[in-house]
Amino acid sequence: MASAWIALSLSLKVAGWATAVASVLGVALGYLFARCRFPGRELLDALLTLPMVLPPTVLGYYLLVIIGRGGWLYDTFGISLVFTWQGAVVAASLVAFPLVFKPARAAFEGVDPRLEQAARALGLRGIQVFLRVTLPLAWRAILAGLLLAFARALGEFGATLMVAGSIPGETQTLSLAVYDAVQAGREDLANRLVLITSLVCVLVLLGAVRLLPGHKMNRGGSRVP
Repeated sequence: MASAWIALSLSLKVAGWATAVASVLGVALGYLFARCRFPGRELLDALLTLPMVLPPTVLGYYLLVIIGRGGWLYDTFGISLVFTWQGAVVAASLVAFPLVFKPARAAFEGVDPRLEQAARALGLRGIQVFLRVTLPLAWRAILAGLLLAFARALGEFGATLMVAGSIPGETQTLSLAVYDAVQAGREDLANRLVLITSLVCVLVLLGAVRLLPGHKMNRGGSRVP
C-alpha cells in the first residue's frame, strides 16, 4: 500500500506544478486572445488547442524532440528533462493547458469592456483594471478550468510515459502505477490505485461543476438557470 501513497504523492506534486504552469500561460494567453486582434490569431488558437485532440504519444514525441537528449533544450543549454519528475510536469502542463486557455478566453470575452473603460476613467491603470475588475468577473470560469486541468494532469499517461518513464518513487504517477500493476498481474494493487484515482478525480470534477457560471442553487436546492 505504501507504493500507492508514494504514487499519489508524486501525482499530486506533478499535477499541482503542471496546473500552476498551465494557469499562468493559459490565463495570460486567454486574456490576450480575448482583447487583441492580430494576423494569424485563429491559426494560433488552433495550434494552442491541439493538445486536446492530438494522441498523447504524438505529444510525447514532440516533447522528446524538444527536451530530450539530442533535443533543442539539450543542445542549447545542456539540460535534459527525460526520466525526471520535471519532465512529467512539462508533459502534464502541455495536455492541461487548453483546459485553462479556452475557459479563460471565454470568461474574459464575457466581461463587458465598458466596465474596464469605466475603471480606467476612474483612475485605474493596466494591471489594476485586470486585478480589480476583469479577473473578479471571470474568476469562476477560470477556476473551474483550473480544476479540470488539475484532473487532466493527474490522469495523464501517454506523454508522461514517453518523456518521464515509469520509475517507482521518482516518475511513476498513479496512472503509470495502475498500468504497471495490471501488467504485473497485481490486481489487488491495481484496484486500490484505481479507487484512489477515481475518488480524487470525482471530487475535483464536483468542485469544477459547482464553479461553472450559471450553477446556482436556490434555498430549496433546485438549480437556478
